[in-house]
Amino acid sequence: MTPPEIRSWLIDMDGVLVHEETAIPGAAAFLARLAEVGMRYMVMTNNSIYTPRDLAARLRASGLDVPDTSIWTSALATARFLRKQRPGGSAFVIGEAGLTTALHDAGYTLTERDPDYVVLGETRTYSFERITQAIRLVAAGARFIATNPDTTGPTPQGPLPATGAVAALISTATGVAPYYVGKPNPLMMRSALNAIDAHSETTAMVGDRMDTDVVSGLEAGLETILVLTGSTARDEIDRFPYRPSRVVESVADLVDLIA
Repeated sequence: MTPPEIRSWLIDMDGVLVHEETAIPGAAAFLARLAEVGMRYMVMTNNSIYTPRDLAARLRASGLDVPDTSIWTSALATARFLRKQRPGGSAFVIGEAGLTTALHDAGYTLTERDPDYVVLGETRTYSFERITQAIRLVAAGARFIATNPDTTGPTPQGPLPATGAVAALISTATGVAPYYVGKPNPLMMRSALNAIDAHSETTAMVGDRMDTDVVSGLEAGLETILVLTGSTARDEIDRFPYRPSRVVESVADLVDLIA
């Protein structure tokens, strides 16, 4: 039986539910069981490229039924953070629709002239011209925000540079480090908890990475469950100075635990 204190779930997407757009065995049954018993959950990703609606469609194509209201991205977390920090602010954005839509919905104006923030997200078409523009704006005093610190992203052809790598370029040129909102910042977890009106003491985090999912879950006060279908192998766990609450082979092992 699930411990009675676990009433909601935060679930990493890549490496937990899908691998390169193929559903991981047991993921559909796990999600169906959560829906059957009416447990609140949020599927989370550091990827800021896609809107929740886009991601819901991609998951559906993989055979996983997740409503867009149950998807939380680093773009949404960034937009919520900025709305609280500086309501009605302005930003120069490097990113895709997932980030620009979230900022628009948060009441932000996107501009290239004297913005409050430079906001860097993930994109497949990094422009040297826009990176140069970002460097000049940060050097002129714009605050530097990045959606997540991931330095590379996976593709079938191999790794490609991601947000953290481009942020390092801007930081080296300006001497200004960005504030990262996404995992492993526990702010990402807390914003997801707020989105589903859940409490850390009664929520489990399911992830495949010790250095992002598990550590941010621990720092946010969550029960942490590591699955071995993604980035972390069992023999790598002891290399870290912290441990998850539980280690399972995959989410398939969690289906029977949900009361």
